[in-house]
Amino acid sequence: MTLDPMNEDNLRSAVEAILMVADVPLSLVSLATALESPVAEIKDCILALRQDYDGESGGVQRGFELREVGGGWRIFVRESYDWAVRMFIDNENPTKLSQAALETLAVIAYKQPIARGQIASIRAVNVDGVVRTLLSRGLITELYTDSETGAINYGTTELLLQLLGINSLDEMPLISPFLPDQNSSFDVSL
Repeated sequence: MTLDPMNEDNLRSAVEAILMVADVPLSLVSLATALESPVAEIKDCILALRQDYDGESGGVQRGFELREVGGGWRIFVRESYDWAVRMFIDNENPTKLSQAALETLAVIAYKQPIARGQIASIRAVNVDGVVRTLLSRGLITELYTDSETGAINYGTTELLLQLLGINSLDEMPLISPFLPDQNSSFDVSL
């Protein structure tokens, strides 16, 4: 569908639609180019949208705002509604980890830096999916790639320390009390 350039409401709605899907700030020039409209008209649309979102047009202040950042314009959650987004994210991404994820996380925390193959060897199971989950949750990170083997070595993140309520890995409890004693026939290679 082509826009009627004479219709200011259509142009403003088109700018708004583009801003809703943009993951980077968009310059007036890039918006004008995309919509084949003069930069001055795009600027007027942006300012009208910002006033509308801020409730200056007689409406209600929205939960989001239009900000000029990084040389362009982008829609952000209004700071006063960060709490609502945080609640939504917490409910969508539960913080509970599976037993396998907890075990893998413990291996990484105590043995880092450690490669996926070493983790799998210690746990005696495939850990590919669990490692992806821990990466996506921001609890572990790729530290470096071994130049000889090409294996990626993993370690824990600051987020894990925050969630555990500790300042450094040195504050983690010792695991030796939980391991079998030396007279046991159980072989532990942690």
